[in-house]
Amino acid sequence: MQTWFNTFSIVAFDPERQEWGVAVASRALASGAVVPWAKAGVGAVATQSYTNVTYGSRGLELLAEGKTPEQTIEKLTGEDNNKEFRQVGMVDAMGNVANYTGSKCQDWAGGKSGKHYTCQGIILAGEAVVNEMAKAFEEARGPLAWRMMAALEAGEKAGGDKRGKQSAGILVVRDKGGPNGYGDRMIDLRVDDHENPVGELARILAKRIRRPEK
Repeated sequence: MQTWFNTFSIVAFDPERQEWGVAVASRALASGAVVPWAKAGVGAVATQSYTNVTYGSRGLELLAEGKTPEQTIEKLTGEDNNKEFRQVGMVDAMGNVANYTGSKCQDWAGGKSGKHYTCQGIILAGEAVVNEMAKAFEEARGPLAWRMMAALEAGEKAGGDKRGKQSAGILVVRDKGGPNGYGDRMIDLRVDDHENPVGELARILAKRIRRPEK
């Protein structure tokens, strides 16, 4: 079965809190179960479009070996005969970022990066989606989860996935950030099938972490 995650996402790092994360929304079922990958002290990856999940697992392995995001993406795509259908965003342990959009990803497709973050998407309403995501992330304050959530909301408002909406997810990792200090999965929330997935994800996130006042 061929599975496409025609998606918009943000991958980001918070140097003060030492947190790494991914937030995603898509007109595809359960995007939060496939797109986000992260490991505390290593980095985070969003793998989407004609999704190859090994870009997540193998990408984290390469980052852990000390490769930069650019080197990691170059190696992953260099070994992939279907690389022109892939899209990936990546941040390493120090907050360096890179993204890649294959030439056969459907329009609008592309990304926008800044300090400690990268936004990317395919089959979007237009470039404004990633531009507004980047702007919202840079202007937001508070925990990384809510800054990424602000980016998702801005991307949705700018048109998001032009086919519609169905799912969303957010993953944030931090050393010993898991339940009772075990593991690193501090936030791992998913909305697999909903008429307003970004809004629903924000509602659920607020039950875990209070939303900062604007």
